[in-house]
Amino acid sequence: MTGSRDTFAAWLDVLVDTLDEPGLTGEQIADRLHLSRFHLDRIISAAAGEAPSALRRRVLLERSAFRLAASRRPVLDVAVEAGYGSHEAFTRAFRRAYGTTPSAWRARPGVIRLEVTNDIHFHPPGGIRLPAQRRVTAMDLVQKMVEHHIWLTSQLIECATQLTDEQLDEPIVVNVDDDPDPSTLRRIISRLVGQMAMWNATMASREYDFSLEEHESLTSARRRLAEAAPVFLDHVRQATDQGRLDDVFVDATCDPPYVCSYGAMIGHVLTFAAHRRTLAVRSLDKHGVGRLGWGDPIEWIDAAHRA
Repeated sequence: MTGSRDTFAAWLDVLVDTLDEPGLTGEQIADRLHLSRFHLDRIISAAAGEAPSALRRRVLLERSAFRLAASRRPVLDVAVEAGYGSHEAFTRAFRRAYGTTPSAWRARPGVIRLEVTNDIHFHPPGGIRLPAQRRVTAMDLVQKMVEHHIWLTSQLIECATQLTDEQLDEPIVVNVDDDPDPSTLRRIISRLVGQMAMWNATMASREYDFSLEEHESLTSARRRLAEAAPVFLDHVRQATDQGRLDDVFVDATCDPPYVCSYGAMIGHVLTFAAHRRTLAVRSLDKHGVGRLGWGDPIEWIDAAHRA
């Protein structure tokens, strides 16, 4: 058993080292490991549940999907890099794997990783993601923090209804070298909602209309929160429940396209939201609406766990 594990580990090393040699044959890889092709195929197939040649082709296809989404390289160049001798052969293989043509994928990219049980994948920008020794667990705390963020955003909207338009649009001045264009409570609330809606759009390969946040009414913010929050929370729950916080998606609206993991996206949202929420609750407190305190999640999360 130990010998098989060592052989599998050695083969993974060769897989990583030879991604830029797509034309390498199974016999040549076996020779590098001083094994027969038959013996190597038997060991890798038993360990990975996938023949080594098929696994290697899949990883190269995943890399080609990333290259298509994240660069403007010609499709034929991407095809050759993946080991295909013609545009047609690459298109047939890509369509079987991703259900669409390379050009259509480039226009609307989706999840790069193809569904397999061995959890060996191409990992952008240029490596291999191997099975982790310890899976990222579905941490209830992450979900609770996002749920608290959604709850507090809704409370900010309700509290803000007690203020006048002048108070909503009063500049919030931060005593640091911050944005020279001061925020207002109205703008902060709209951005808190828009941040979730924006990421929902990104994960669905859609563009987000930032003009929705221009002097948005609280009624509009409340409606958009009701639409965006359940979708965003569902993304978080699926990523944590399935241990897929390190799965990646492509933001094709950026130029060049931006690759982001679900875990990084959640961390980004919570970090910037915490800053904005603090500004918002202190603005409310200044105008005599202080029931949210500092917006600290500690009591909210503890109460949720006790319920």
